[in-house]
Amino acid sequence: MRQLALLGGEPAFAAPLHVGCPNIGDRERFFAYANRMFDNRWLTNSGPLVQEFERELCRFLGVKHCIPVCNATVGLEIAIRALGMQGEVIVPSFTFIATAHALQWQGITPVFADIDPQTHTLDPRAVESCITSRTTGIVGVHLWGQPCDVDGLRNVAERHNLKLLYDAAHAFGCGCRGRMLGGFGDAEVFSFHATKFFNTFEGGAIATRNDGLAARIRRMANFGFRGYDQVDRLGTNGKMSEASAAMGLTNLASLDDFIAINRRNLLAYRRVLADLPGLTLIARDSAERDNFQYVIVEVNRQKTELSRDALLHVLHAENVLARRYFWPGCHRQEPYRTMDPDAGRRLPRTEAVAERVLALPTGTAVGEQEIEIIGGILRDAIANADELRRKESE
Repeated sequence: MRQLALLGGEPAFAAPLHVGCPNIGDRERFFAYANRMFDNRWLTNSGPLVQEFERELCRFLGVKHCIPVCNATVGLEIAIRALGMQGEVIVPSFTFIATAHALQWQGITPVFADIDPQTHTLDPRAVESCITSRTTGIVGVHLWGQPCDVDGLRNVAERHNLKLLYDAAHAFGCGCRGRMLGGFGDAEVFSFHATKFFNTFEGGAIATRNDGLAARIRRMANFGFRGYDQVDRLGTNGKMSEASAAMGLTNLASLDDFIAINRRNLLAYRRVLADLPGLTLIARDSAERDNFQYVIVEVNRQKTELSRDALLHVLHAENVLARRYFWPGCHRQEPYRTMDPDAGRRLPRTEAVAERVLALPTGTAVGEQEIEIIGGILRDAIANADELRRKESE
């Protein structure tokens, strides 16, 4: 047994292993697209590469419209405004802060509803209990590539005449009910940020089956222009650049390889963590298409004798830059903590899950050998729990 770095040993890895280290497809393919961009002398404003990328996204997702945008946060803001949301909109607190900010930035109050402790996604019953006369919509978040309860949320939205938007930042290439995510609710917003398994450097896309909504989104993403020189509505600059589209087209060609590597890594983690007490990989629906982008572990302190944060400290000392998602929850971040200081009382499952979740490195920068070492670090940490707790208290 090697000595853990926190107990005087050397770190297991000389260079850090990150959660969200970018995947990069075939460089020569990207350079070929970049040369086309330069030859065209068309760098932005819905150029030929963005148009090609949009066609490929629609084909892949099986949706009528999938509009590339500069990033998913702007995509959420545009979709929210295009759907006419206002007043209050119900969202999970267990999500990246951008989900709530996209509402609050536009003067809409995010109302936080609790989650299902098994799936970590919005509980439709909790959503229904939050509805008031000011509620105009629901924003569900597909987490870890696993879909929300789309039927349950649709039923709630239909009963109360609410708009239904999905933040699908984690879920590009994933399925639900035998269909690709992208065609559920009124619209779905994907993230193609560099930390996502599929990236366009920076970017996103808004998918919808609704022709009228798609037309509004296109105009709003281009300052509200309708045609060459007529502006007919409020808009912003949400356009994707040609360089980002070039990266997207490049990485689409490698998508199956990225997913295969992620799946291999998940199976390796499942093997090395199988006999470790108190560490549970979240369950995945094997019947649905998955991108396997995240390796998420829940830590049961009573069984490991170490908290999630103590294990995180051990991993960081070994240059394994695991992360706690989405701690401590949006409701405990500003401005929401000040706006609703008692929100935590209504979100017991959110708070419990936020204290347990740990994301481990995966992707093309990580292989089975690294995963074996990470498993060994966790095994050693649990075996040395008493000594680590004593050192932490000094």
